[in-house]
Amino acid sequence: MDRYAVIGNPIAHSKSPQIHAAFARQTGQALSYEAILGPMHGFADTVRAFAASGGRGMNVTVPFKLDAYDLADHLSERAQAAGAVNTLSFRADGIHADNTDGCGLIRDLTRNLNCPLAGQRVLLLGAGGAARGVLHPLLAEGPAQVVVANRTPARARELVERFRPLCTHSALDGGGFDALAGQTFDVLINATAASLSDEAPPVPAAVYGPGALAYDMMYGAQPTAFLKAAAGAGAARGADGLGMLVEQAAESFFLWRGVRPATAEVLAALRAGLRAG
Repeated sequence: MDRYAVIGNPIAHSKSPQIHAAFARQTGQALSYEAILGPMHGFADTVRAFAASGGRGMNVTVPFKLDAYDLADHLSERAQAAGAVNTLSFRADGIHADNTDGCGLIRDLTRNLNCPLAGQRVLLLGAGGAARGVLHPLLAEGPAQVVVANRTPARARELVERFRPLCTHSALDGGGFDALAGQTFDVLINATAASLSDEAPPVPAAVYGPGALAYDMMYGAQPTAFLKAAAGAGAARGADGLGMLVEQAAESFFLWRGVRPATAEVLAALRAGLRAG
């Protein structure tokens, strides 16, 4: 039986084993998938040991996505653009690396939430690894405008300059939260970790345009602090990142197995489990 795993620290909370087990049952694939607690100073050795023991691939989560980038022998275009890796494949010619986070976000927005991005005004909150991993796929959808806002304005501007050469059809800008005054957006994406502390980024209430969608990459049984604040400020719709989690996993599964699983049933089961638990 082919072996796969997710590695992170912490890792006990990960839903990836549940998701990939469901994909395997659905597609008739014989595989196992486990969660591995990666040592903070032994990531590379742990990955290589898993591959040497017969592992076929790994998902990589916090805090090892940059370590995975450095470890890879071959980087996909998506991984190069993101500067981070969440999917490893172990092949005869070395470790192949990809990043499916952006793909997962786009599929959740455009397919599950019926939110096309072409011609839209998009606000991306945060300038860390989560934002960097999705900015290129966002730009590829052809929004009219993408603004990156961060608590530290210089980091937002640095991220914008990194991606400016890839920006051909959209206006791209970045700065601090204060600079958002007077602007409105159609899609607002929280890529900060504020929701982990039950906080919301300090964006002006008036940034939500008519019919705006507020999207938090974090998820939970209850709406996050960002989604609560967005609803109170007049956002027409809100969605958390559970769909992104399932969709990025489906892309990883496709890279490994050559079969694309259906995601709606798996997402619904996870959502029901969150509400019940």
